[in-house]
Amino acid sequence: MDLFRAHVLVCAGTGCSSSGSLELIKRFEEQIESSGLDKEVKVIRTGCFGLCEAGPVVIVYPEGTFYSRIRLEDVDEIVAEHLLKGRIVQHLVYKEKADDEEDHVTLEEIDFYRTQKRLALRNCGVIDPENIDEAIAFDGYMALAKALNEMTREEVIDEVLKSGLRGRGGGGFPTGLKWKFTYNSVSDQKYVACNADEGDPGAFMDRSILEGDPHALIEAMAIAGYAIGATEGYVYVRAEYPIAVKRLEIAIEQAHEYGLLGKGIMGTDFNFDLFIRLGAGAFVCGEETALMASIDGRRGEPRPRPPFPAVKGLFDKPTMLNNVETYANIPQIILKGADWFSSIGTEKSTGTKVFALGGKINNTGLVEVPMGTPLREIIYQIGGGIPNGKKFKAVQTGGPSGGCIPADLLDVSIEYDTLIEIGSMMGSGGMIVMDEDNCMVDIARFFLDFTVDESCGKCAPCRIGTKRMLEILERIVEGKGEEDDIDKLETLARNIKETALCGLGQTAPNPVLSTLRYFRDEYEAHIKEKRCPAHHCQKLLNYEITDKCRGCTACAKVCPVHAITGSVKEIHKIDILTCIKCGACMEKCRFGAIVKN
Repeated sequence: MDLFRAHVLVCAGTGCSSSGSLELIKRFEEQIESSGLDKEVKVIRTGCFGLCEAGPVVIVYPEGTFYSRIRLEDVDEIVAEHLLKGRIVQHLVYKEKADDEEDHVTLEEIDFYRTQKRLALRNCGVIDPENIDEAIAFDGYMALAKALNEMTREEVIDEVLKSGLRGRGGGGFPTGLKWKFTYNSVSDQKYVACNADEGDPGAFMDRSILEGDPHALIEAMAIAGYAIGATEGYVYVRAEYPIAVKRLEIAIEQAHEYGLLGKGIMGTDFNFDLFIRLGAGAFVCGEETALMASIDGRRGEPRPRPPFPAVKGLFDKPTMLNNVETYANIPQIILKGADWFSSIGTEKSTGTKVFALGGKINNTGLVEVPMGTPLREIIYQIGGGIPNGKKFKAVQTGGPSGGCIPADLLDVSIEYDTLIEIGSMMGSGGMIVMDEDNCMVDIARFFLDFTVDESCGKCAPCRIGTKRMLEILERIVEGKGEEDDIDKLETLARNIKETALCGLGQTAPNPVLSTLRYFRDEYEAHIKEKRCPAHHCQKLLNYEITDKCRGCTACAKVCPVHAITGSVKEIHKIDILTCIKCGACMEKCRFGAIVKN
């Protein structure tokens, strides 16, 4: 086995790849070879490190030096200085803030990582996802070996039950119970399925696990197959994830070569095979019965339950379905024990949760924290707060099915039950931060517009009801709201929640209900005063030129409808009846003389 004195880890996840990390890898390899270091230094392409805002990211070991925002021209300097001479390139080292005097050299010194606990993401950014030997070096497939050689099927299920692991895909159903129900079903054939069809706007947790540690999923699904008595598994992954699909294909092929999939796994009588099915990006196929219908080759539509998939799922056989993040926890539960896992998090929400942190936040990226972590810690310590000195307003959790949490609930602990109590939900883990410039009425409109577009149309409450709600919201943000619109929205929302066929329809009104609950005053301002308090809704804006105007005429020159008049060196005026509220004048003004109200 080759031994190297240094390793250069380069993020090759989707985010960093789109920023040129693959070119960085090629350049590192070329420079290392030309410098005569190819026998001493190895370049490793990894999955996502999590801190996407700082990408492309490069970490050099054994020092663990964390370089961020690396450009192609920086590679030569890192090779010449760090790898050849052992001198850290200080100006390329990550800094928490642009004006920081202290360089945060290693990952452990960075606030973004300091309070995280990476379980599902444990190997992402650590191993080469296309090299099974590296996965095995980090205990890959050890849990499968333990399950097959030391545990009965019932003991595996009991361990998952005892751990308290709940489904990380949305509803938080106890994972062990789902496994037990499928185990108890009598059939000549059973299946294990994985939902990797992550459709929430801004969510990329499952994608990153597939890109960074695909063997964790393969091992977990094999363990699940053994536990419930299944010989086949299906991973339903969206076709828009080409890197994830490619790495999963490579991992499955390698697992077959090592005897970890197929016939007689690890010398036992257990047979298990894994197959990939590509989804076309339909959000409704995140619902389990719709997903299974799609794998079956039918239109992806939900069906009434019962019968539940544990009784009648894929190909009308008992099927157990979890999402990628849920599976990623299984090997560690089996290897380290249920008591170890349940000691993390809270009594009713054990373990950790991965969030895709985005929106108006300084540190965008993937975050994994113990359940029960206060929202404030995620926003301000890990996330680094709100950019440009703006005021935090709300955070949306749970994607289109979730709700908006206001600033006065920043100290709420992140766990399944507390989020439901305040009108939101865990969902798959999207976390979109909003500041004072976000209009909460328009936020509700945005998410409902997404839901209307993604509805399968099978049931009337979702197909028609959400459309009527969207029409009301569009009317409100255009300044045409009516006095009884709020009552109409609430009535429609309650009816849809009670009568829609599947989880998509039942949770579709949540963004509207939560914003009405916490930001009703904004709805009332839009309707009664024809005013958007956040100065966001274009149809409700008025632009005004203040006495800061220098009469430079720049605003008049860019106005597309000639609504601005005034002579040189005189304060200009805007004709509000002619103004189309495009904002071009405000963008052009160099003196801050134009305001919107």
